Amino acid sequence: MGSKIFFFDLDGTLLNSKKTITEKTMDALRKFTDAGNHFCINTGRAIDSAKAVYDGLSLDFKGSYLCGSNGTEIYSVDDNKYLYKTGVPLELVPRILDLADEYGIHCHTYNETHIVSRHDGECMDYYRRVIKTPLIVDEDVMSHISEPPSKMIAIELHDHEKQERFRKALSEMVGDRLTLLYSNPYYMEIFPSEAGKGSAVKRLADILGIPVSDTCAAGDEQNDISMIQAAGLGIAMINGTDIVKENADVITTYDNDHDGLAEFILRAI
Repeated sequence: MGSKIFFFDLDGTLLNSKKTITEKTMDALRKFTDAGNHFCINTGRAIDSAKAVYDGLSLDFKGSYLCGSNGTEIYSVDDNKYLYKTGVPLELVPRILDLADEYGIHCHTYNETHIVSRHDGECMDYYRRVIKTPLIVDEDVMSHISEPPSKMIAIELHDHEKQERFRKALSEMVGDRLTLLYSNPYYMEIFPSEAGKGSAVKRLADILGIPVSDTCAAGDEQNDISMIQAAGLGIAMINGTDIVKENADVITTYDNDHDGLAEFILRAI
């Protein structure tokens, strides 16, 4: 029997509410990877943030991969290199930031090492409680970006309807070039339409020569739906949103604070 790949969202899925992996789930992951299978974090976070989580949890599974920024980046931990990268076209970045300013929505982007934003403030403070990537604040964002950024993110903490108005205006502006979707009620992810977590599942499986039927994916939020649909087995966390559960093959019995994924990881060996 060939190798399998298990794709994991982080927050609300692989991580518990304390942002750690419990001993039972860690043991299941160890057995899964020791059997020659591949571990992959598939997250909306940029690669540097995903790598910080991987290192911070002292993970050292052979055959580990990171899919970052909703599938715009695929990174091999073992080889310490990117296998795939795409990004938001450079000419769209200032236009998106201008539109966000017009609608009163916080929006920022990234370069290789930093979050890059025109604005600091409440939304950025909230975002950086978890995302520890260093920050550059400069009205001239483009002076800090030399290649298409992996993604952009729009944040609105208090008025979802305002966020929705911005989303609709942005959708009209960019058409089908970019995907706009919520990773939680406050964060709208903006990334190239050829990416997405589902595309990352298919792309990494193809790179590794593993049939998509031998992939599993687990998540809890809207931006996880494409990978849950793409994988051979799509798993929704019981603590996930209703729309995620509707699109999954199975739903966990237990939530992310009670080792909901452990039985599925062991079953996949």
